[in-house]
Amino acid sequence: MRTVLKASLLSLALSLGGVGHAQQQQLAEIKVSYQPALYWALPFYIATERGWWAELGLKPTFSTFPAGVPQIAASASKSWDVGGTGGVPAVLGHVRFGLKTIGVSNDESAGNALVASRATAEKFAKNPASIKGQTIVLTSNSTGDYAVQSCLKRYGLTKADVTIKNMGQAEIISAMSSGNADLGGLWAPNIYTVEEKAGGKVLCSGKEGGAFVPGALIVRGEYAEQNPENVAKFLAIYLRGWSWANANRNEAIAMMKKFYEQGGVSISEASMRKEFDTRPTFNLAQQIQNMDRARGASTTDGWFSNIGEFMRTTGAIPAVPPSADYITDTFMKRVAADPRLRDFANRTN
Repeated sequence: MRTVLKASLLSLALSLGGVGHAQQQQLAEIKVSYQPALYWALPFYIATERGWWAELGLKPTFSTFPAGVPQIAASASKSWDVGGTGGVPAVLGHVRFGLKTIGVSNDESAGNALVASRATAEKFAKNPASIKGQTIVLTSNSTGDYAVQSCLKRYGLTKADVTIKNMGQAEIISAMSSGNADLGGLWAPNIYTVEEKAGGKVLCSGKEGGAFVPGALIVRGEYAEQNPENVAKFLAIYLRGWSWANANRNEAIAMMKKFYEQGGVSISEASMRKEFDTRPTFNLAQQIQNMDRARGASTTDGWFSNIGEFMRTTGAIPAVPPSADYITDTFMKRVAADPRLRDFANRTN
């Protein structure tokens, strides 16, 4: 009897193991692109650490980029399927490669800014007009660029009143830390690095310059058409990342520390908490509300149309693309219509 029982249990164990193996084999690969050590990318790390991708049948492979322009360029080779990026490269990505914007990662208006070096901060803060004729180092066609232009406008200046020098964010940090640059366009957490380690000071953020700076969740157009269910699952996982992080702030801060350090960024806990305090995120219901076109252009349409106008004036794109051509709420609504995905997106555990 015992022999029969043992054989039955062994058979059951092997059977269950076979099912688990089959389920693992059935995971669909999804290629996710992002920029490391950034606040809006934190949900990708949280989801990976907590095993959420497999719960919805996905197996992510990640690719990272130092900024949005090289990230969207890589989409041409189909090296990634979905991801997150800044609002400016999202528009550029649509114009050049047909990318679709399927949601907003966060409001990063306060997280993109014109920053002055320790030696010049007081002078420029007291007399912003003295910025005229100065050189500003920034990453072109980025949200940082968008914020700097809004700040110049606030000061009664234009791009023609200054010299713009294109640099990557790491180069800007190095230049400002070594005293080789007085003014830089930076995004968080690079802003905090310059503040904490080089004594820099924020003169004006995009928010203060009157620019709403949305981060974008994006997908390749072809992938979206062929894999709509995977796109919806991706959104549900991302939204759950924020649902969990906002409900478990201390644990999220601890994970942020590890995530930032992996990307070579080390900032104080106070600055990490500032990320949460100054950069609102949007849950599923808010995403759908912001993208609602029932009464005409949506709130999200307005945010990105302003970015498009900025890019047109800088010559980055020839004309402002109609927002309805690339911003779609189809996949957010797909999440909301599926009880399992809707519950998953809103869970805080």
